[in-house]
Amino acid sequence: MTSVPALAPDMEAPEILGLSTLAHLVYSGSDQGPLRNLMSERLSADPTDAGVLMDASMLLQLTGQGEAGLQVQASALEFRRIYKRLYAQANGLRLLVIMVAGDFMANTPFDFLLEGSDIQAHLVYADPEGRLPETVPDHDVAFVAVGESEPNLPVLQGLKAALADWPRPVFNADVAAIAALTRDGVSSAFADCASVVAPPTARIDRSGLARLAAGDLQLSAVFGSAVDWPVIVRPIDSHAGGGLVKIDRAAELSAYLEAQGEPEFFLSPFVDYASPDGQFRKARVAFIDGKPFISHLAISPHWMVHYLSAGMAESPEKRAEEAEFMAGFDAGFAARQAEAVKALTSRIGLDYFAIDCAELADGRLLLFEADVAMIVHDLDDSVRFAYKKPAMRKLFDAFQAALGRRMGDGAGRGAQSAA
Repeated sequence: MTSVPALAPDMEAPEILGLSTLAHLVYSGSDQGPLRNLMSERLSADPTDAGVLMDASMLLQLTGQGEAGLQVQASALEFRRIYKRLYAQANGLRLLVIMVAGDFMANTPFDFLLEGSDIQAHLVYADPEGRLPETVPDHDVAFVAVGESEPNLPVLQGLKAALADWPRPVFNADVAAIAALTRDGVSSAFADCASVVAPPTARIDRSGLARLAAGDLQLSAVFGSAVDWPVIVRPIDSHAGGGLVKIDRAAELSAYLEAQGEPEFFLSPFVDYASPDGQFRKARVAFIDGKPFISHLAISPHWMVHYLSAGMAESPEKRAEEAEFMAGFDAGFAARQAEAVKALTSRIGLDYFAIDCAELADGRLLLFEADVAMIVHDLDDSVRFAYKKPAMRKLFDAFQAALGRRMGDGAGRGAQSAA
């Protein structure tokens, strides 16, 4: 059980540049040399400089060196578990962000969401059992940024008792609701929902897949109802399409198992959501206090849609469609899917979460996944993707305003303008 930490009015903590600053540096193609040299100099002077180590960890992850980045992150956390991240003038809302060690998908990408604010943020890292430091900085609002994953389940469970007695307002305080955002948990939550299609999802181990491949186990037995091929299979805790494959017949599972070493998988029936033109369209939508905000629309000829590989940057036609979709989101998608929005808000029950989804020909919403840790950002080229700027500003402002409302002061000191 995690006890409630004491609150310190003044606490020194190493200041970091943070994900947003470093991501903009990397994805803009700017020269990283000066920053890397500065980091090297500071670590030569003080190898225990946890703030520099944390930024170095993030830079490594952003440049494709994930394993090395996590090793450096672990070193930083051996020295300090609390960090400071300041925005603009840093004289607004004091935010305490409760996090856990891990890669980009371990926590809500709050650093992007706070862009343009004057928030003063302290990041506090829970240990693998959800224990927090005995003392944390005083704050106006706490925000649980820990995402759903197998390793994070003990963290979320460990935080539950402390959050129940937390002395300040907490945003996304329902850690049980976060833990329930497993792929099979989300599927079960919407099994009887008329407006949202969440394909049945079963958890199955390697031996179960092997029995399916051999014909000794039928899909109907796995799902408890009639399900036909093809199916989608993916390892537990995989993201960004890692290990995700469409299997058209049982015999194909043997080759899949040879290529994948994981012990457990999620299995679900494939839903063909292609539009009449043969393209697949997948939207990422963030929900803030029950209101949906568009993050992007990806259009691809392949059923497994990822924005970076969908050819959006190379296609003026796709970008024009995305621009129209984003500009008319409230009157278009949000209005069409009003019942689905209500269902998602009530059944997921969190202050903030995001979904990947598509619209089916019959008007229903096809839900791929729901999570608090989906990447929502404003990193795209400001010329080619200029149309994204207003939508992302609207989303960020809404998030900051929601934090401010937890203080009971309207838009809040940390928000620029309410969406």
